[in-house]
Amino acid sequence: MVETQETPCQARNASGRPRKATFRPEVQGLRALAVLMVVAYHVWLGRVSGGVDIFLLISAFLLTLSFVRKAEEGTPFRLLAHWLHLFKRLLPAAVVVILGVLAGTWLILPQGRWPEVLDQAWASLLYRQNWLLADAAVDYYAQDHAGASPLQHFWSLSIQGQVFILWPLIFAGAAGVLAALSRFRRFNGVTFRGMLVLFFGALFVVSLAYSVEQTATNQAYAYFDTRARLWEFALGSLLALALPYLKPGRAVRVVLGWGGLVAMVSCGLLLTVDRSFPGYIALWPTLAAAAIIVAGQTGSRFGVDRILSSRPAVALGDNSYALYLWHWPVLVLALAATGVETPNLTQGLGIVAASIVLAVLTTRFVEKPLREWHWPKLRAWRTAVVIAACGAMLAGPVAVWQTTLTEEESATAAQPRELTPGALALTPENENSPAPKARTIPGPTALDNDWAGIDTPCAGANATDDPILEGCRQELPDEPSTKRIVVLGDSHAQQYLAALAPVAAARGWELVTLLMPACRFGAESPSRNAECNAYNRASSAYVMEHRPDAVFTVASLTHEEAPFETEVPGYLEGVKPFAEAGIEIVGIRDNPRFTFNMPECAQRNGPDAAACNPSLSESLVDPSPLENYRGKLPGLHLMDMSDFICARGVCPAVVGNVYVYKDDNHLTRTYVETMIPMFEQRLLDATGWS
Repeated sequence: MVETQETPCQARNASGRPRKATFRPEVQGLRALAVLMVVAYHVWLGRVSGGVDIFLLISAFLLTLSFVRKAEEGTPFRLLAHWLHLFKRLLPAAVVVILGVLAGTWLILPQGRWPEVLDQAWASLLYRQNWLLADAAVDYYAQDHAGASPLQHFWSLSIQGQVFILWPLIFAGAAGVLAALSRFRRFNGVTFRGMLVLFFGALFVVSLAYSVEQTATNQAYAYFDTRARLWEFALGSLLALALPYLKPGRAVRVVLGWGGLVAMVSCGLLLTVDRSFPGYIALWPTLAAAAIIVAGQTGSRFGVDRILSSRPAVALGDNSYALYLWHWPVLVLALAATGVETPNLTQGLGIVAASIVLAVLTTRFVEKPLREWHWPKLRAWRTAVVIAACGAMLAGPVAVWQTTLTEEESATAAQPRELTPGALALTPENENSPAPKARTIPGPTALDNDWAGIDTPCAGANATDDPILEGCRQELPDEPSTKRIVVLGDSHAQQYLAALAPVAAARGWELVTLLMPACRFGAESPSRNAECNAYNRASSAYVMEHRPDAVFTVASLTHEEAPFETEVPGYLEGVKPFAEAGIEIVGIRDNPRFTFNMPECAQRNGPDAAACNPSLSESLVDPSPLENYRGKLPGLHLMDMSDFICARGVCPAVVGNVYVYKDDNHLTRTYVETMIPMFEQRLLDATGWS
């Protein structure tokens, strides 16, 4: 992906300039094959190929060769000049792509996705995109690429940028330690290469152990964690250090080359790369690439290097950095523009062709002219000026755009509440009154975080020693509570806290939440995963131990496709022990789910578009599954708020100038808050509480 060696003498690069005698054409071809794997797997298979791991290994391999050569030739490292020169080569193409992505975002993506793209533009520019995605636990492997960020792929470039800062420091540190040891006769035999083997060997072991542990316990975060990836770079460095001593015969080289190629190409097909990397499984593609590098120039017409060293492969390798930069945003924006979820062969070929054309143009007219520009090479400060200018070209538009969005958000939030009645517009006295003209709330920058919740951990009488319930949260009234309610279930129970919590606060009730994403409360069921079943068992045990006055649950389960609504598996069996213990149960009906993002649909097509107002008959079933529960258990109270979510035969994206949904299935906190009066009345009517 990122080339780290300069190239004048034996062969010639794509611009016709001579390359160094140390140039390895098969490695450039290997880079080309890796980027083709990444592109093909993303476009057609919706999977991760392992190609990025090969890029990481190659970049460290070439970087190590360069610094070891300098050390053994007695050339000063000059780290500042090295870093400035490196980022002068990397930033221009990246900035051009990010600017192109911003243009595509403005033209194609709905306004609700703009803030995320702008935040990621900053993160990509500053080489911290991987940490941003790790904190957000982004599903990089989601099949719906049209809903992904067009800058998501910068995570690997960010890790490389961080390593490009760290690795020279390790080289300099090793040189410094070696100089200090040389004062002692007993260490006179230690070489710079041997010192690096110790450094990178230790780093390989520590990072790989960390990667294995983190991948097993928190894989979504580990995938983007630099620390879990350092071993892949260390392996590339160890390969560079060991290569002069690895001299297999021609026949072995041929076998190594082809074996490595087969293993490399098959990795993404045979392994669940997206769910098991970057642990020890990532040794598969990295060792496969290492085998090809060790095979090197076999001198045999049967060697894989004949393919990898060919002019087309090397030329594609010369453009691999720009191709990696372009392919993902072209894919994401093309799918978002066409509404296609997965491209067919013809559509995919169009995306690949467009990416290659953009990559060649970027390399030819941006990357290479700036690389060959003589003026910045004369002084370090001149190189710094070029880097700063590139950054400013991106920082300016991003800052202006973010400022504009913030101002619009402030104007939206400052509107009088009577202009945004939300669910109140569906009450009998208002249902025939048109909504006033106003901005739809919450604004785009606030919509993503418009989520209800309780932040205070359980303590005192509500505390639990069960580690599986460490997410237990409580909200206590100022005065002694008159009622204690435990909320059980998943995010669909959590979203109703926007109404339940204010009602509880006003009436002096105590709230405790035991919530797990995508884990609807019910008795143990094979339809749930083992973790969810364990969480529900622990939640049930908590309720039976603490004996609250009531539990609040979601009692039906909606689906994207028919049947659109069903009973919750094991619901009655799950709440039966509570009823037998005299604990009241409130079961509320679930809200609809859809196959598309509701607010994005409204932003793209307008809130009144038919596509953004799905039929009620395709969202909920009649009669409600809650009817099957009636009279089955004492103390089971059923609530239905669906008439304030769907009305007049449709389930709209916007009601009363308020977004009903924040995505394809979760209600916004703002909309649920507009339901508070109706929610409170129905809760009291259902339970008989006062």
